[in-house]
Amino acid sequence: MTAIDPDSLNIDAEREARRARLFTRINAADKWFQVLGLAWITPILKAAAGDNPRAQYKEIWRLLGVPLLAITGFLLLWATLAPQVQTSLGAIPGPAAVWTETVNLHQDAIAKAEKKAKHEERVATRNERFIAQGKPEKVKDIPYTGSPSYYEQIWTSIKTVFFGFLIASAIAIPLGILAGLSPSANAAINPLVQIFKPVSPLAWLPIVTMVVSAMYATNDGLFSKSFLVSAITVTLCSLWPTLINTALGVASIDKDLVSVSKVLKMNTWTKITKLVLPSALPLIFTGLRLSLGVGWMVLIAAEMLAQNPGLGKFVWDEFQNGSSQSLAKIIVAVLTIGIIGFLLDRVMFALQSLFTFSNNR
Repeated sequence: MTAIDPDSLNIDAEREARRARLFTRINAADKWFQVLGLAWITPILKAAAGDNPRAQYKEIWRLLGVPLLAITGFLLLWATLAPQVQTSLGAIPGPAAVWTETVNLHQDAIAKAEKKAKHEERVATRNERFIAQGKPEKVKDIPYTGSPSYYEQIWTSIKTVFFGFLIASAIAIPLGILAGLSPSANAAINPLVQIFKPVSPLAWLPIVTMVVSAMYATNDGLFSKSFLVSAITVTLCSLWPTLINTALGVASIDKDLVSVSKVLKMNTWTKITKLVLPSALPLIFTGLRLSLGVGWMVLIAAEMLAQNPGLGKFVWDEFQNGSSQSLAKIIVAVLTIGIIGFLLDRVMFALQSLFTFSNNR
């Protein structure tokens, strides 16, 4: 009769415990991988840990292999068909030409950043010299007047869309809560939503431009006119999804919870903060994600016409420029707009996952 080695049993038990802890960590990380759009990492980690590798390889193929295959197919189709389409500026650029312009824009951004840094260094040296000479009245902050780099234009667009989006959220969420709590308020707000929701940003832009020009006489304030025109246009076009979803979320609260709030004699503020908002948050965040997506689309058209120095103006300037590289640069901007739009949605989805406890996304 063979004796069982207690040490061998302990080693096996410890190994199984470590394995269980590892899979617990992988499953916990999977929630964030899904939020970040990196769900394919989970089956890779599980396969590496020895959890049914065959099944995990199928999952890796579905989550990573198929998308990569689709992207590769798209690039090949683009490279094949693009040279066959001739325009006044030559053939449509293929992936290689677009990548070349991407590298050129990156190098140009580095060169402009160095030029700006040298300018600021010269200004600082000049001011220090006047201070040392006892002439503080000659100290000046001389702004850099060079053209913005591609990265600076991207940052300008992101700042503009978030400014307009935050204003839209500050207006839409309170109005949505009011419409969801009060049938009379909903009856008053709903016609306005139905009238203004379909209005194009190109229709809002002339009105916004005239109003901003009348009320904001200087261009040397905290914000430039073009920035305000673009941001307000984003606000007017992007507040409706948040307003509608907030009203729907508030109106859909469990009636039993409303009855409990009456029994507990909650005041209006406590009812909204402790009952209404937590229950309606999933739909509110859905509205916010939709509003941010709408705002990002609207922004590009607004910047084209308002000449706010962001991606929209970059596309318009390249279209007007008409050089042989313009089409490739416009395609770079189109891809940049799409990638940033995806990242903005991921940011909102991450915030939704942090602040809500519902699977209703």
